[in-house]
Amino acid sequence: MENRTSFFHLHLISDSTGETLISAGRAASVQFHASQPIEHVYPLIRNRKQLLPVLEAIDHSPGIVLYTIVDRELADFIAERCREMGVPSVNVLEPVMNVFQTYLGATSRRRVGAQHVMNADYFARIEALNFTMDHDDGQMPDDYDDADVVIIGISRTSKTPTSIYLANRGIKTANIPIVHGVPLPESLIKATKPLIVGLVATTDRISQVRENRILGTTPGFDRGDYTDRASISEELKYARSLCARQNWPIIDVTRRSIEETAAAIVALRPKLR
Repeated sequence: MENRTSFFHLHLISDSTGETLISAGRAASVQFHASQPIEHVYPLIRNRKQLLPVLEAIDHSPGIVLYTIVDRELADFIAERCREMGVPSVNVLEPVMNVFQTYLGATSRRRVGAQHVMNADYFARIEALNFTMDHDDGQMPDDYDDADVVIIGISRTSKTPTSIYLANRGIKTANIPIVHGVPLPESLIKATKPLIVGLVATTDRISQVRENRILGTTPGFDRGDYTDRASISEELKYARSLCARQNWPIIDVTRRSIEETAAAIVALRPKLR
C-alpha cells in the first residue's frame, strides 16, 4: 500500500517573535515523517484582546497548540480554552522555567522578550555577522588573524552556511575556497589566533550537490570537470594534503547538518563555547 502524507494544524502562540516555538515545533514534527504540519504562527500576543481571534482560529482549525507566554494569567487562559476545545496544548517554556526555579531557588522575572535584549552578546553577534559576510569566499584576506575560526574547503562543502551559523553565535568566521593547485593566502598560513578547519565530504556527495546547483554561463566554465568524480577526488586529495601539512583538523560533512558541523567546530576549541 502506498504511504500517503497526512497533514495537521500546528498553532504557535508567542508573546515575542515566535522563533523559539518555530524551532521547537519543527524539531518535534520532523520526527513524524508521515505527518506534515500546517504552521500557524501568532507572534507578539500579549493580552486577551490579541489572543481571542487566535483562539477562534484554533477552534476553526483544531490541532496541536504550542505557546511561549510568560504572563501566567494569559498562559492559564490559553490552557483553559484549549481544554474546552479539546485540543492538546503545551506551554513550551514552563517546564524548563520550573526546573531552573527549583534548582536556583529563585523565581523568574517573567519578562517578555528577554532573550532579545540588546546586550553585549547581541552586539557581539552583529559584529561577528558583519565580519563573516566581509570575509566570505576568500574576501579581505589580510586580517584573518582577527577571526575566531577560518573554514577552508573545496566548492560545495557548506563553508558559507556553516560560517553564518557560527557568526550567529558570536563567532567571527572567515571561509576560503580551496582550488586545486592554487596555494592558500600567506596571511592564513601566518595566522596564529584563529582555529583553522578543513571541511570535506565524499566524492559522490559533492558531485551530487554540484549537479543540483544552478550554474550560470561564466565564460570558460567547465561543467563536466566541476562534477566529474575523478576531478573531485583530486580536489579532495589536495585539500586533505594542505590540512595535513599545516596540522589543521578536518571535518567530514557528508552526513552532518550545518548545526552538527558547527558544533563539531566549537568542540575543537573549548574557548568558543
